[in-house]
Amino acid sequence: MDRLAQTARRAALLGIAVSAALAALKITVGLRAHSTAVVSDGIESAGDVLTSGIVLLGLILASRPADEEHPYGHGRFETLSALLVGAILFGSGSLICIGSLHGVTAPARPPASFAVWPLVVSLVAKTLLWSWKRSLGRRVRSDALLADASNDAVDILSAAVALTGLSVTLFDPVRFRASDNVGGFGVGLVVVGLSLRIVRDTVSQLVDTMPAEQMLAEIRHIALEVPGALGIEKCFARKTGFHYHVDLHLEVDPDLTVRASHAIATQVRIAIKENLDWVADVLVHVEPSPLDTMRRDGCEGPSALQPHDGK
Repeated sequence: MDRLAQTARRAALLGIAVSAALAALKITVGLRAHSTAVVSDGIESAGDVLTSGIVLLGLILASRPADEEHPYGHGRFETLSALLVGAILFGSGSLICIGSLHGVTAPARPPASFAVWPLVVSLVAKTLLWSWKRSLGRRVRSDALLADASNDAVDILSAAVALTGLSVTLFDPVRFRASDNVGGFGVGLVVVGLSLRIVRDTVSQLVDTMPAEQMLAEIRHIALEVPGALGIEKCFARKTGFHYHVDLHLEVDPDLTVRASHAIATQVRIAIKENLDWVADVLVHVEPSPLDTMRRDGCEGPSALQPHDGK
């Protein structure tokens, strides 16, 4: 199994354990302390257990090797799991908003001061977890793990919102009794906002949005370092799970034999895969280079020698 995939799985498992513990703590204490904000934040943490489980399942499926029916591998399962996380967060955030608004108009006992401590514990634990997952997700280029890290970031924000609402209510339970419920509503809004961002980012991957220009520039640079590679006519890349598949139109001397052109293309493919660990495979299409014709016709110049991307 890929080492990066194993590390991502461990991150998802740790996320499940931490979220489950925090959910149990916040819901239990929130109910005993009569705090809507703390219970809402606990429900959000309980949703994290489900979303982290989905992320883990997506990582397991994505790590399966390519087969006849899936020649590009199973990496899209990882992206689909991130999309499902976004959908679940949207639903849970909406329900938290509705429940909190209902509590504003309903008579309730003021919350107890000990409801503050689960939120403080959550802030510390989720900050550490978010920092680690985000760093790991960027390193392995995992959409699902980055979505899970974003969820942890929202947990930090939602706990801060809940803590603010609860603190205002504790400051003056008579005048600001509804602040605790408003804090719960704020938690729901934060979750809904995150869900929309996750859905947007994952849909972008599913429709084969090109990677950043800097990443494409790295591919071109490595390809043109290979002897016999005269230019790049086109360079495309699409993400499938942790890695990218690259389509490259390579320009070579038009007078070369098919065997010689194929040898250059093979070296380009090997060079890109060896130097860029985020590239799964490269499909190289050989094109006759116009540069060689320009040299023979005496048209060589600085602009003619620059690599280009045909449109």
